[in-house]
Amino acid sequence: MNISFENPDKINGLMTITVEEADYREEVNKTLKDYRKRANIPGFRPGQVPMGLLKRQYGTQIKMDVVNKLLGENLQKYIVDNKIQVLGQPMASEKQGAVDLEKEAPYTFMFDLAIAPEFKAALSGKDKIDFYEIEVDDKLIDQQVEMYQNRAGHYDKAEDFDIEKRDMLKGDLRELDANGNTLEGGITVEGAVLMPQYIKVEDQKNLFKGAKLGDIITWNPRAAYPDNDTEVSSLLKINKEEIANHTGDFSYQITEISRFVKAENNKELWENVYGKDAKIEDEAAFRKVIAEGLASQLEIDSNYKFIQDLRSHMEKKVGKLEFPEALLKRIMIANNKDKGADFVEKNYEGSIKELTWHLIKEHLAEANDIKVEDKDVRESAIQMARTQFAQYGMTNVPDEYLNNYADEMLKKHENVDSFVEAALERKLADKLKGVVKLNKKTVSLDEFNKLVNGK
Repeated sequence: MNISFENPDKINGLMTITVEEADYREEVNKTLKDYRKRANIPGFRPGQVPMGLLKRQYGTQIKMDVVNKLLGENLQKYIVDNKIQVLGQPMASEKQGAVDLEKEAPYTFMFDLAIAPEFKAALSGKDKIDFYEIEVDDKLIDQQVEMYQNRAGHYDKAEDFDIEKRDMLKGDLRELDANGNTLEGGITVEGAVLMPQYIKVEDQKNLFKGAKLGDIITWNPRAAYPDNDTEVSSLLKINKEEIANHTGDFSYQITEISRFVKAENNKELWENVYGKDAKIEDEAAFRKVIAEGLASQLEIDSNYKFIQDLRSHMEKKVGKLEFPEALLKRIMIANNKDKGADFVEKNYEGSIKELTWHLIKEHLAEANDIKVEDKDVRESAIQMARTQFAQYGMTNVPDEYLNNYADEMLKKHENVDSFVEAALERKLADKLKGVVKLNKKTVSLDEFNKLVNGK
């Protein structure tokens, strides 16, 4: 087997592989012999099928399979041995002629390879990058305490309705006719639950202000939720398709008023949030633990912003890279056969931008001896699990549950690449903060969010 590689413009590679009969003969014969042992062909006993017959019927297909396997193995080996940084998968070359495997060897195969552009991506103390430290102030801690109190809160019965106190109503809904009387055969819903503070239309919301237990209020559900068919259909217990038939007024007789009460900021709440093992004995200790947790969470956000700023810095430093556009578009089309050329044209520039950043990260990782290992990928999955639980106020989730949740996410192949990237960026942030000169700035969370969102 002979392999040659041409790369005249540094970004478009052409690999030519010539396969001789000696390269595949032994494997083809072995495969034919193995097949002969189990071949079930009428007129012949197992293992007694003439080899000539097998070659005529299956020889070309077996040769094709063996040659394709040889091509794949040797193509990849050459790329690895010669440290060629290939973008995407090799493509059958547009210069490739027809190959007739029924004829005698040699056979010549040609592959187009998209080669990553060469560039330098070095960092030192001369590179100055902003780093935003988010201040854990009393306001932020107060917000967290209130969130915990709300999540552990409950409802008490009340006699009058107060829209400012998140009161919840329960009552009987009856559809009315044009004269304001109960519509015969109309919709009736007993025990319908309402939270008027979520009504977007002010004149409909105001109908409930100052209401008391037993009051009957005339209102219009369709007008109250003009853009929310789901809310209307759920309230009236009908399908969305039926809403158009019930756009008139309804009466609502209040049978119950429930008032939301926040949980007390006491030991019961502290143990509910952090567990008894945390041994929090007073409010100061509770706030201290909250502050520590917030600081840990916010450091992740600070590192995320650092990576964003690092990316901008490096993209300017590296400049515009040259890519094999025509070949990359062919590869994108091959990977998106269901979407076509228009999709590729619309998304090409965005893909190149992401590809450039990916290559820069790889250069920085190599230059700083950063390797992403299985444990790093797993840590990314656990971190994602912890974040998702925290969104529901679950800050004291046992490691066993976090690990199980991470295991489930890692089983989905489409998640793994994102966890690898997250691990790489996390390790880059940790390492490069000690390489570049940090321009540290202390900001509030509100200020930080405006920075991240570009406001």
